[in-house]
Amino acid sequence: MASWVVSECSLRPFTAVKIHHKPRPSLPSNTINAFKFKPLPCSAFKVPTLWSKGRNLGGLGLLNVSAPLKVTITSEEDKGKEESTTDGVNNGEFDPGAAPPFKLSDIKAAIPKHCWVKDPWRSMSYVVRDVVVVFGLAAVAAYFNNWFVWPLYWIAQGTMFWALFVLGHDCVAGHLLHSSILVPYHGWRISHRTHHQNHGHVENDESWHPLSEKIYKSLDNATRLLRFTLPFPMLAYPIYLWSRSPGKKGSHFHPDSDLFVPNERKDIITSTACWTAMVGLLAYLSFAMGPMPLLKLYGIPYAIFVMWLDLVTYLHHHGHDEKLPWYRGKEWSYLRGGLTTLDRDYGWINNIHHDIGTHVIHHLFPQIPHYHLIEATEAAKPVLGKYYREPKKSGPLPFYLLGILIKSMRKDHYVSDIGDVVYYQTDPQLYGTNKSD
Repeated sequence: MASWVVSECSLRPFTAVKIHHKPRPSLPSNTINAFKFKPLPCSAFKVPTLWSKGRNLGGLGLLNVSAPLKVTITSEEDKGKEESTTDGVNNGEFDPGAAPPFKLSDIKAAIPKHCWVKDPWRSMSYVVRDVVVVFGLAAVAAYFNNWFVWPLYWIAQGTMFWALFVLGHDCVAGHLLHSSILVPYHGWRISHRTHHQNHGHVENDESWHPLSEKIYKSLDNATRLLRFTLPFPMLAYPIYLWSRSPGKKGSHFHPDSDLFVPNERKDIITSTACWTAMVGLLAYLSFAMGPMPLLKLYGIPYAIFVMWLDLVTYLHHHGHDEKLPWYRGKEWSYLRGGLTTLDRDYGWINNIHHDIGTHVIHHLFPQIPHYHLIEATEAAKPVLGKYYREPKKSGPLPFYLLGILIKSMRKDHYVSDIGDVVYYQTDPQLYGTNKSD
């Protein structure tokens, strides 16, 4: 969508700058070295690799895009830093924490060029489809208004709210879509950019990142138990928007939060105002139609949406049969961090939530539109080799993922405070037992 509403011809080309992976320069961070922006002619087609710092392109959600503008890769991965002659194999066993034998540009080169192209009309067709379904479901539920229909409606509508979120994730009318489901678009957009720029980094990642052992042990017992006992972690997103994760400060609603830099202040105020307007609309509807009808039509589907969001985002970074590495310091890189993400199969839900389960390529190249992710992933698999973890095939509905979620919640509690390549450890006392699984 960004390529439709903002063409490169209408923007002045960027001069060479460096992108830092933390949005606030005063905070300690490791820079992603030498990802340099280079001016490109309007006719040139270069595939972007990281988020752009030049994001204040206008007051509308369509113009403030999360996807990066066009850049040329000159990263350390492409200078050979990540090259390995062992293919991640150590003593005959694959080591997921080893540096891969390929570069980011190798993956990029394997993906067909048309996969990078955004079709604005196709993108809008998904928006129209989902909005029509949302209003259609509400109309049907309100018409029949019986307790056989309502539970079916809640599950279906909550899933559709999640689909709207994913479309906003792709920056298609993101402001309107996200505000309608009580997500502050710009606040989330910026923190999500931080997540992508720091995926797999223990301290700098932003979404479902590990707790260090020190932070974990500083939490009171009730907080620890709630964080790792279902269903409470699946309702965490609204709390995260207000106060972030343990060990981090700030709010997605406050323009002076550590999440943002000063020139993003207007964006955050705009998002918070839109969120507040939506809350005001819901309050009005509560008086106009009564709180119970609003709870049935909107409140419970919203809770289902939050559960979907937390479930999917958690399982994209946790719960593999073999433990996944997390990195610090010099061991972390954009490529190695991205390779710790997981694809998941959701059966019939794949199409409904726009193939967001195809997550590895989305993390490495977030500018690829969702309708090209499957093809791009298939093309990249031969390059990724064992660093790509084939997802288990789902039945029509992905009930099997609940077992993976429960198992991970019981085992993946914290990581060591020391070490640049670390793995989740288990607190055997958390549930009042000495068993670790």
